[in-house]
Amino acid sequence: MSFRDLDRRAALAGFSAALLASCRAGPPPLAQGPARLDTDRLAAGFAPLAARAKPGSFGFGVSLMDGGTAWVSDAKARFPLQSVFKAFLAAATLALVDSGQIKLSEPVTLTEQDLAPGASAIIDAWTGRPITLPFIDLVALAVQNSDNVAADAVMKRIGGPAAVTAWLRGKGIADISVDRYETQLQPEALGMGPFQPAWINKKAWNAALDAVPAEARETATARYLSDPRDTATLPAALQFLTRLAAGNLLSAASTRLLLRLMTDTPTGFHRLRAGLPADASLAHKTGTSYTVLGITAATNDIGIATLANGRRFAMTAFLAGSTGAEADRDALIADAARLAVSCVA
Repeated sequence: MSFRDLDRRAALAGFSAALLASCRAGPPPLAQGPARLDTDRLAAGFAPLAARAKPGSFGFGVSLMDGGTAWVSDAKARFPLQSVFKAFLAAATLALVDSGQIKLSEPVTLTEQDLAPGASAIIDAWTGRPITLPFIDLVALAVQNSDNVAADAVMKRIGGPAAVTAWLRGKGIADISVDRYETQLQPEALGMGPFQPAWINKKAWNAALDAVPAEARETATARYLSDPRDTATLPAALQFLTRLAAGNLLSAASTRLLLRLMTDTPTGFHRLRAGLPADASLAHKTGTSYTVLGITAATNDIGIATLANGRRFAMTAFLAGSTGAEADRDALIADAARLAVSCVA
């Protein structure tokens, strides 16, 4: 089976040739004169947002592209990444494409042993027989749809989680750590046993999760929130975004491709994007954990915003341990983006 057999509306990645062709255009021109970031206003405006997040912990950061000024609410705290890591995974992967070690057109065959938990267009199309996809479609599914099957397959192809972290370290980005496949992280964070392919069935997954005693799930969530693995600091995430946007991490073609993938995504529309003007654009990656006993360990969004006047700035929003409803968590991140826009001149 090829990617053409998948639900394109769900996958949004069956456009390899068109996508590559559309990435030839450069970014819009920057506004004249240096940008300014009102960090005092940011700090004052963020305080009530942090209070709204309680008992959760809300971290937010903003960095200008053309002025060099940055502000973070907490420079040292580490936040769980969830699917935000897929932006780093894609960058590390495209670096191997740049060096000729991987071809975007190469076919990758997925078997039952490659399945992973979570929503997936690949799982939706699974009939028990292997599925073969071009590598670029796996990258696109991982970035745009947070497809865990695709992400694990890409990560396996490039050498595992350690390869992503090693690439980041080689680029001088020290405080982002990618340590586990999704098949490892998701069950472990929920107090479940090792992942089983049968769990791709939602009822089977829910039954296995329900079988975990409440106390064990609560302990697993607390352990996940304090675990330094698969986490990032706000400054490190901003560093990744600003260097990506500046073209300092990848070739020009790969930079355009990744930014296009991060822009043309259906996820997180009510988070950072909702806080931007309608005529702005956002290249971003979201991340969201399961909600366990009323606690959502991670609700995240990181991205590069481009305003109509050409001003560009990066934002990182990490909400950990929230007891709020999904709409409230999304609104908090949207309000932080709205604050950032008001502080950029």
